[in-house]
Amino acid sequence: MEDTTGFQPSELGTRAHWDHVYEREVANFEGTGDEGEVWFGEDSVEKMVDWALENVPPTSDPRILEIGSGNGALLFALHEAGYAASNLSGLDYSPDAVRLARMVAQTRNSEGIVFHVCDFLNELPPPAAGQLDAVAGWDLLLDKGTYDAIALGEDASGKSPVAAYPVRASRLLREGGYFLITSCNFTEEELRASLINPETNLQFHSHVKHPSISFGGKTGSVYTTVAFKKGPS
Repeated sequence: MEDTTGFQPSELGTRAHWDHVYEREVANFEGTGDEGEVWFGEDSVEKMVDWALENVPPTSDPRILEIGSGNGALLFALHEAGYAASNLSGLDYSPDAVRLARMVAQTRNSEGIVFHVCDFLNELPPPAAGQLDAVAGWDLLLDKGTYDAIALGEDASGKSPVAAYPVRASRLLREGGYFLITSCNFTEEELRASLINPETNLQFHSHVKHPSISFGGKTGSVYTTVAFKKGPS
């Protein structure tokens, strides 16, 4: 897929930036018990959990993977909402993000949640619980800001690596599985255009409403949350 984001590369799209962020947050947690920033705030976490409860309830025993799990806030919220910790996994390419999430898990009675160091664009995560292969093994994929950060990155050719993201995400989902994404950089229409194509087999499912704001005669939301469902091959 062609990169159509139009964003200029930013420090927020570099691994060095996030390694520095989580190195600091690990030190803060060890010193004060501060769990770190909740990316996009608690409200976005609550809205994603509410969507999951309605569409992929804990009673269906879903296997859930968060791409770019950071300090684990979203996965901890899902566990508190009734999802089995053994079915929840998070991956992040920053080792200190994974270290922080594991430490926080110990204080939240959530040690069963598995956090992996994994470069999503170049590596496959370990398989979901009870599965032999990570490919087509997940019922729900979650992204809260990771797609945004990748879009701000730059590969060796000087382009954003985000074009590789949709197919890599889709291949992890089982047929009928869901992908729920929250973004602050992309509109619903832009996410649809990037994620729905013959290679991904993703279809629009639903969107989550966020509070709207008005500025310069235009009305919109600070965040966009959209759900996609994987159709048959």
